[in-house]
Amino acid sequence: MPTCLITATNRGIGFHLARLALAHGWTVRGSVRSPEAAHKAEKDHGAGFKPLIFDVRDKEAVSEAARQVEEPVDLLINNAGIIGPKRQMPLDMDFDGFADTLAINTMAPLSVSQAFMPHLKKSGSGKIITISSQMSWMGYRKPDTLAYRASKAAVNKVMQGLATALEPDGIPVALIDPGWVKTDMGGDGADHEPHDVAEGVLRIADRLQIADTGKFFKWSGEERPF
Repeated sequence: MPTCLITATNRGIGFHLARLALAHGWTVRGSVRSPEAAHKAEKDHGAGFKPLIFDVRDKEAVSEAARQVEEPVDLLINNAGIIGPKRQMPLDMDFDGFADTLAINTMAPLSVSQAFMPHLKKSGSGKIITISSQMSWMGYRKPDTLAYRASKAAVNKVMQGLATALEPDGIPVALIDPGWVKTDMGGDGADHEPHDVAEGVLRIADRLQIADTGKFFKWSGEERPF
């Protein structure tokens, strides 16, 4: 039975990714940030779901969680993310909030990928997917939500580099634009249901090959520009 590791499985896209992966017969290792959240996640997801307790910003906690996992990881989905601080305009920036946004949205996906790299290599067919955003596109000149936009543009570059570094190992790395999704972050007025987006992400993961490494896909499957 293949194993999928998904960060932030307690709500939003991550919750639906975990539920769908379980329905497809995967064992799911899902990250949550507290014992209480772990208990709830186990109750919500049922058999096959195994919580890992860590905050993606805490590199030592991530490493400790990796040491707890013995089986290979066939698919890593870096899903955890935040919209960032209330003040994130170019002329009015909460710099502590900006740094926290970068820690979660940009650095954590690399940290988690590094920590679980032995498990991905042990799989023999490991894959890495990171949830990015349409707001990372360099063609947008909008000044609002700048910390979020910058963090997602940066994670695209980080994952491009990881894709190149892992190409000799045959581990494909891809980024996915989930669109505007009806989650706590996206709000009720968003375009897409999280269940539909999660299905799209898993379809891309299923077909992902080394020839696709370093690419950026819309959740619906087509490649999109950076």
